[in-house]
Amino acid sequence: MWYKLDAQRLILQAWPSILRTPVISSFLSLVSDEISDLNNMFTVNRSSNITKIKHNSQTCFLRKILNDTFDYQRRIKIVEGILKKPKYIYTDGEQRPKWLGEMIIYSKEETEGNGVDFTVVVPGELKNYQIELKALIDFYKLAGKRYKIVIDENI
Repeated sequence: MWYKLDAQRLILQAWPSILRTPVISSFLSLVSDEISDLNNMFTVNRSSNITKIKHNSQTCFLRKILNDTFDYQRRIKIVEGILKKPKYIYTDGEQRPKWLGEMIIYSKEETEGNGVDFTVVVPGELKNYQIELKALIDFYKLAGKRYKIVIDENI
């Protein structure tokens, strides 16, 4: 490829063969090290930009990029938001029955209208990386989507 270059070889080949003494060759290799460092930085930046372009907000790509970045055991999961109907508890003034039976109480995010669109389940080892996780998810998710990060100690 055009961006992969061997700076030391190119500089020495461009230099006239009469002037290729050991002292000048070592000086030119020192100069070529800086060019090689710049080329390496360019290559790393290019590969990260290609990764950003190839991935989008689809669940499979988001899960892949999260697992590639943070967890090589591939334990990060994305669960679709399951929205529940809200259950109301009546006051005395409403003259409704007070017996509620067995009921599961959901958080505000899990009920319709206020819910999250997806949940990212992260192993307990990554609880210190929540800021980086949030930044990466915010970069790839669609603008209107809401999410929450759940840390599962059992994974």
